[in-house]
Amino acid sequence: MFDRLPPLQTLRAFEATARLLSMTLAAEELHVTHGAVSRHVKTLETHLGVPLFRRLTRRIVLTDQGAEFHAAVARLLGELTREAERLRGNDSASRMTISTSVSFASKWLASRLHNLKALHPELDVHLDVTDLNVDLEDGLVDVAVRYGGGRYVGAQSERILEEFVTPVCSPRYRDEMGGLPDPASLTRCTLLHEARMLANWDQWFAFAGVDRRRSVRGPAYSHGSMAIEAAIRDEGVALGRSVLVRDDLMAGRLVALFPQISLKAERGYDLVYRVGSQNNPKVNALRDWLSAEVHRFLANPG
Repeated sequence: MFDRLPPLQTLRAFEATARLLSMTLAAEELHVTHGAVSRHVKTLETHLGVPLFRRLTRRIVLTDQGAEFHAAVARLLGELTREAERLRGNDSASRMTISTSVSFASKWLASRLHNLKALHPELDVHLDVTDLNVDLEDGLVDVAVRYGGGRYVGAQSERILEEFVTPVCSPRYRDEMGGLPDPASLTRCTLLHEARMLANWDQWFAFAGVDRRRSVRGPAYSHGSMAIEAAIRDEGVALGRSVLVRDDLMAGRLVALFPQISLKAERGYDLVYRVGSQNNPKVNALRDWLSAEVHRFLANPG
């Protein structure tokens, strides 16, 4: 059975490239050349028989199959790493492992971690990407950033970021659909959904005062980042989460159609840690850095 598994180095190269959406950054993280990462990714695509990325001018984006596969690979590599660390008994004071979700890692945290490393060169920062609420008591994860309601069993938490949703799409899709001048014009569009979101299209249309005459059915994705990537690929309009879409808006890959009609999401981002460890040096380091990073983020509305 295991002889059909892809080589481990191809999975590591793919996971880093998918998380950072950059082969150059992945190569720097893995301490290999850009060419080596590119070869590993191509080998993996050949092994699987499907394209994992779309190569666009000066950037790459995950295909739907690539996004789904990345979620599985990130989860499994994270579990394998945690088990290896457990066996090693590695509790080095210099190592800080941060657990967070796939969407938040790929769309916000990973691209900013170099600032944390520059501020705390004494820390060996490891990012554990999974949508599961990891067990903070086993000592393998120091602190987590979670998208949730603020309550986590057996842990303490602090809210660091609220989130709002508003329609976003690519400039090309907006133009092809006649400019989409008002909220009612969205009823002619393909609407992209994030599964399990309560702040969904039904809620947004009601909030915007649109009297809908048709269903809001459309493609649904398990991760917000996947719906955003579909919007970037001109496939429709996503109800973009404010934290996840900011960088794409600033880069011009997406446009916010009605930023003044912004619906508060039912969940937000929380710093989560073991009970009683609120003054742990690693928790303090991450808390202070996140506070400054979030302040800069909110101060620049894009």
